Amino acid sequence: MQYVAYYRVSTQMQGKSGLGLEAQRHAVEQFAGSHPIIAEYTEIESGKRNDRPELEAALDHAKANNAVLIIAKLDRLSRDVHCKRQAGAVQAA
Repeated sequence: MQYVAYYRVSTQMQGKSGLGLEAQRHAVEQFAGSHPIIAEYTEIESGKRNDRPELEAALDHAKANNAVLIIAKLDRLSRDVHCKRQAGAVQAA
């Protein structure tokens, strides 16, 4: 199994400082173990928005490479339950 990682923080401050991103990266790496993470996508955007280009790119990359999108926690994907259901093959670390 191979993974495409998606990380999201809500604010520019979190993105610049790395707060949150490092914890997400650590959780994803721990979960993946020896399985390869073939790509990583990072987005600085509110979880309330569903139009996130990095998430779309990550999903496309995962589909094109028969990989699984991996996220640290479901709230990093979206706060919208409907959006989570449409995501398909996603694993939370």
